[in-house]
Amino acid sequence: MATNTDWFVSWFDTSYYHILYKDRDDTEAQEFMKNLTSFLKLKKGAKLLDLACGRGRHSVYLNSLGYSVIGADLSKNSIQYAKQFENKSLTFIEHDMRNAFEQKFDAILNLFTSFGYFEDSRDDIKVLTNIKNGLNNGGCAVIDFMNVKKVKENLVPHELKVVDNIRFDIKRSFKNGFIVKEIRFFADGKDYFFVEKVKFLDLVRIKSYLNEVGFSIKHIFGNYQLANFSEETSDRLILVLE
Repeated sequence: MATNTDWFVSWFDTSYYHILYKDRDDTEAQEFMKNLTSFLKLKKGAKLLDLACGRGRHSVYLNSLGYSVIGADLSKNSIQYAKQFENKSLTFIEHDMRNAFEQKFDAILNLFTSFGYFEDSRDDIKVLTNIKNGLNNGGCAVIDFMNVKKVKENLVPHELKVVDNIRFDIKRSFKNGFIVKEIRFFADGKDYFFVEKVKFLDLVRIKSYLNEVGFSIKHIFGNYQLANFSEETSDRLILVLE
């Protein structure tokens, strides 16, 4: 279970997280979803789970393509925001991905680096086990992770970013097997400090996790246009699993 000391509980639930990342490219996200659903040959009406959905941008678009979608996220505030988009075939729920799902799905999507948050690798294994057990017969899962080798080679140690008149002071480093981002800023009369930590998971290590839960890799892509994966040049590590 998540505790209040887990970095993702406090940071993802703030409005400042969404301010810092407000420039995310929805066009790119939609292109990815269109490419992916076409490649997977998902039929209209297929039941999808958008796991760690945030405020639901992927879920909403997937639903507009004709799929029945459940968006699940740990952040209470994000789910409350996303609920404005609900309809008969689109639902949002609060859910910790380390807990099993009550339903089964034709596809489970874990998008935009929403994996590898946990200190204990057994929690990562738990997430993958839940995903595998949450699939219907013939179903597939997609994990959209970063290419950590390229991230490491191109790491920007320090960055100042001003968004909505808030000056975010961002430091990046590698510590204890994690890519760590330290975020400091002053807003609404207070000083804030948050941390993002994502495990340094290259393809070899992720494969060891997948083998442990009996997942097989069907396809590996390196970007949202579904180009082949290259450890040297790809921005993303996108895994299609069965």
